[in-house]
Amino acid sequence: MRRIVAGLLLALLVLIGTVAWTRAADDIQKYPSCKYCGMDRQKFASSRMLIEYSDGSGLGLCSIHCAAVDLAQNIDKTPKSLQVADYGTKNLIDAEKAYWVIGGKKPGVMTKRAKWAFADQKAAAAFIKENEGQLASFDEAMKATYEDMYTDTKMIRERRAKKKMMQQQGQKP
Repeated sequence: MRRIVAGLLLALLVLIGTVAWTRAADDIQKYPSCKYCGMDRQKFASSRMLIEYSDGSGLGLCSIHCAAVDLAQNIDKTPKSLQVADYGTKNLIDAEKAYWVIGGKKPGVMTKRAKWAFADQKAAAAFIKENEGQLASFDEAMKATYEDMYTDTKMIRERRAKKKMMQQQGQKP
């Protein structure tokens, strides 16, 4: 009897894990690239975000940088759900409840000052121990994103101009 219960419990856990992975993969399938920068959301699955607005619209983005761009452009829309990938598992979690790490040695996505999200505070603390950075709330991470917007946008423009120039000269970027 114990084996049957253990087997059923194991099957249930596998099913839950499969459903969670399918749901995570669904947002990437629905929004394969970022609306603002064109980045592949599968490739940047550990930083991706998903915004759903109360009017039923939504979109998938590569990072908190591009999410901030969308939130600023849609000032009259009310976000119903803001989800971000947990850095370690790549599963989507509530961005407002996540433990954020700002800065550190690990390069960010679309930003000089990285912003990474974690479902678990212990995982965030372990990341900080290895990569440095500062533990933060969603509001602090979003404030840092808006503070960094000008320098990050300038950095992105310069990188793209350099890449375009190299391509025109027949060089690999």
